[in-house]
Order: sequence, then C-alpha cells, then structure tokens
Amino acid sequence: MRHHRSFLRLRLLLLVLHGYIGWRLLPDLSTGIWGWLIGGGYLLASALMIPLVVRVTWLNGRWLAWPVALMAGVFSFLFQLTLLRDILLVTWDLVAVLSSQAVHASAWTVLAATLVLSSFALWQARRVPRTVEVSVPLTDLPPALDGFIIVQLSDLHVGPTIKRGHLQRIVERVNSLAPDLVAITGDLTDGRVAELKAEVAPLTSLSARHGIYCVTGNHEYYSEAEAWVTAFRRLGMRVLINECDYVEHEGATLAVAGITDLSAGYYVATHHSDPAAAARDIPSGMIRILLAHQPNSAPPAAEAGFDLQLSGHTHGGQLWPFSLLARRANRFLAGLGKQDRMWVYTSRGTGYWGPPMRFGAPAEITRIRLTSA
Repeated sequence: MRHHRSFLRLRLLLLVLHGYIGWRLLPDLSTGIWGWLIGGGYLLASALMIPLVVRVTWLNGRWLAWPVALMAGVFSFLFQLTLLRDILLVTWDLVAVLSSQAVHASAWTVLAATLVLSSFALWQARRVPRTVEVSVPLTDLPPALDGFIIVQLSDLHVGPTIKRGHLQRIVERVNSLAPDLVAITGDLTDGRVAELKAEVAPLTSLSARHGIYCVTGNHEYYSEAEAWVTAFRRLGMRVLINECDYVEHEGATLAVAGITDLSAGYYVATHHSDPAAAARDIPSGMIRILLAHQPNSAPPAAEAGFDLQLSGHTHGGQLWPFSLLARRANRFLAGLGKQDRMWVYTSRGTGYWGPPMRFGAPAEITRIRLTSA
C-alpha cells in the first residue's frame, strides 16, 4: 500500500512538472492548434510513462522500454532548460525588454538545446566506455604484486535497454586489457534471471589470469538476489558473500574479499553486509582488497583492515545535476579517495540506470594497477 501511494505521488509530481513545461513553452512556440495537440500529447504521455522506469521487470522484453527510458532523459533536460529560461526572462525582467519574436525564439532554443544535449548524453551512455587508468600505491606491497592489474566493472544494469550486444562489446574491451583479475562491484543486472539469462551470456567470455570476482549490489536484491548469485556462479564468476578468497601470483598471495550490499540484510537476512566477517581469516600482513558495492561501506571496511576498497553505486551522478544529490548521499562520488589508511576507488559505472544517458559523468571500464608505496 505504501509503495502504491509513493507511485501515485510520483505520477502527480510528474504531471505538475510536465504541466509547468507546457504552460511556459507551448504558448511561446506559436505553433497553432496542431502544435498544442502534439506538444500537449507528448508531455502527457511522458508524465504517465516515466514512472514505469522503476518497473524494470515489467519493461524487460517490451518495446516500451526504450520510449520510456528516452522520455525520462529528455524530460530531465527539458525541465532544466525551461526553468533556466524562466529564470532569465523573469528574474532579469527580460520579457518587458525583448520583442515577442525574441521570446518566441527562446522557446525554440529550449527545444533545440534539449535535442542536442539528449543526443550527446545518449551517445555518452551507449558508446563502449572509456578505459580509466588508476594507480594505487600500497604500503608493504610484495614486489611480485607490483604492477598487478585489476579491471573493475560496476553498475552494468543489464536489463530493459542494456542487452547482450552492448555487453559483448564491453567484454571484448575488458579482454583486450589482459587483466590479472576482473572485479565486478554490483548492480550487474536489473530484472529476474529468466528474463535476462540470454542477455548476460557474454559474461562467460570474460577472461582474466586469476578469474572473475563479483559481489551483489542493491539492484540484485530488488528482484531475486539468491537466484542471481547461483546464476553468476554458473557463468563462471566467483561470488563473494562476506567472504575472502586468495590469489597466488608469482609467489605472492593477495587476499580478495567481497561483501554484500549495505541494504542486503533487509531483503535476505543471511546476506547482512559484514566487512569484519570477510576479513576474519585473512593472515596478518597480507594485502587486502575488498569489493563493496557502496562507497558508504568504507568506515567498517577500513576498521577491518582492508588496504583498498573497490566500489560503484553512485554512477558519478550519471546526469547532472543529479550528481549534486549523489555527492550528498555518498562518502565518495567518483575516483580515488581515502578512508583513514584505506584507499577507496569509486567507479562512475560501466552501464547506466533508467535513462540511457550520461552527462557530466561518462561511463568507465577501470584498469587499476597496484604499485608499491
């Protein structure tokens, strides 16, 4: 019942915001009755369809997935630009100064800018992600591990609009980097195993000298996390549930641990996130790497003695200005940071969620090189 009320409130808010756009733009476009009908019809459809973005299980496999996702991204830019236009016109009292032709032109400028920005953001999201090179200096790193390469993927969100073709291109790029280890830090999927079994199949082609390691993100728990853990293992990945594995490399040993998402215990009682449990049996003095979906896991992870935490979750904000909200909600938004003596690397994500768009936060495949401090 509470979820139903929240969904209704979201619909009402979107209707109000789309109504504002129509009220401020449609009269000044001067397109006549057909313009009103087409513009008003689009805004109404957008307001009603955008809430379906959160119903990924329903959208998987449906042709509506792309229209809904694109409308959500276009609305973000259209609303911001309409609001900016009003601020310029009203705050600076330009309506009294400008001619009706200039006001008319400003409305069309909003539409043109929305189209350009949406197209650029779509290209940013759908291209093969750039490779980001990161060096992490670790104290007491054994010489044999100096130069050890971890390729991190995060927030792939295979689901309504990210399918096997896009995933295959990412897999090919990762394999070309010849990693020693691949780390997938959660939110790999959006939906149920039966819906996405064929779409995640390219993951079987991922290749790394010491294997593929994976942890759950919050989105796995929105569908069926335990079933996904089983599916990931069938795909050849080592899924770490508050546990540790050991990698032997050129005579040295590296501890690779993983914890469940911070929200996991709410959905599956036995999956309560526990960095201390993951670190419990690691011998003293061994370099410790932790895979943790959310950067907010950093304080207990640092206390447990890890040297490096690899995280995602934030998407770097994905679409500005949502990055401002993401920065407030997370200890680290993107890039390399530090929690006490522990390094934290937060990926901007390899895929995207919701709108197939990125603006100000390009997707990434992260090539992490361990170096001696």
